[in-house]
Amino acid sequence: MDSNKIIPFNQDKPIRADAQRNRRILLDTAERLFEQEDIESVTMSAIAKKAGVGKGTLYRHFADKADLCHALLDEDMREFQAATLENMRYLDSPTKTLHQFLADAVQYTFDHMNLLREVSNIAGVETLQHPAHLWWWQTIRGLVARIDPDGDASYIADVLYVMLDVQTIRFQRHTQRYENDRILEGIYMTTERLLGEKLLPEDN
Repeated sequence: MDSNKIIPFNQDKPIRADAQRNRRILLDTAERLFEQEDIESVTMSAIAKKAGVGKGTLYRHFADKADLCHALLDEDMREFQAATLENMRYLDSPTKTLHQFLADAVQYTFDHMNLLREVSNIAGVETLQHPAHLWWWQTIRGLVARIDPDGDASYIADVLYVMLDVQTIRFQRHTQRYENDRILEGIYMTTERLLGEKLLPEDN
C-alpha cells in the first residue's frame, strides 16, 4: 500500500509562533473542559472565555466545535498511524499485523469514544466516511488482500471496518453491556471466521 494515501497529513502552511501558542492553549482548554463536563454541553464561547482569548481568535483556528474535536483527535490518530506503518514493516506476517491493528483500533475507539461520537453528532457526518478515518479501511483491505482468503476481500474489509465504528462499539458497550475484552474477542472471532484461519498462531 502507498503510505502517502493512508495517512492524511495536514498540508496547511506553517503558522506563526504566537498563533501556534494560541492554538495549543485552546486545545488544552477544550480538553480540560471536555473532561470536566459533557462534551455536548461545552460551548465554543465557554472555551474561548476559559482560554482567555476572544471568540474571533478561536474561530480563526477552528471553524466549529467539530473542527476543534477533530484537532484533539489528530495527535493520537497520527501516533496510531505511525505505529501501524511500523508494524507493517516489521511484523513477519499480514495475519499478525491485522491482529495488532484491530487491537489498536478498538483501543483507540475506547479511548476516544466521546470525542468521536460528538464529531459525528455535530457534523452530521458518519465517522466511517471521514477522510481521517478511511485509512482504517485501506489498511484492513490491504492486509486482508495479503492474507488472500476465499471470498470478497473488499466486503470482508467492509464488515471489519463497520465493527470498529464508534457507533457500533458504543452500542455494544452501553446497550448490550459488553465488557471491552468481549468486544475485542468478538472482533477476533468474526475475523477468523471471515478469513478461514486463526488470527494468530496457536503458540501466541
